[in-house]
Amino acid sequence: MFHHLGIVVTDFTRSAALYDACLAPLGIRRTETDMDWAIYAAEGGQPFIWLGSEIPTYWAAGHQAGNAPIHIAFAAPDREAVDRFYAAAMEHGAEDHGPPGLRVGSGHYYSAYILDFDGNNIEATLREK
Repeated sequence: MFHHLGIVVTDFTRSAALYDACLAPLGIRRTETDMDWAIYAAEGGQPFIWLGSEIPTYWAAGHQAGNAPIHIAFAAPDREAVDRFYAAAMEHGAEDHGPPGLRVGSGHYYSAYILDFDGNNIEATLREK
């Protein structure tokens, strides 16, 4: 179990608006804003995502936003939330990386994928039995 995830972005204002919009259908909201950092949590839960444009002091020298994109998958409560996540992301200028649909692999998943403005692959997914 992880405690939190930090995502460094090049344009805080634009990226925070994207994350605000596409995470809302998944029940994840911005709980705090401190200068160029936004903190997100699920309803009533512990904050677990830090989004900001300042490079933290604990990063290795030379690291910067967009240099090492990551994949983050958020659990969705239902297919409609996946669809709304994707629609909100597209509306806010994210890049399509896989529209909502059934994915078959090690299980059946209904997922959508977007790339944020720094190339991070963000997914909303629902595992179906």
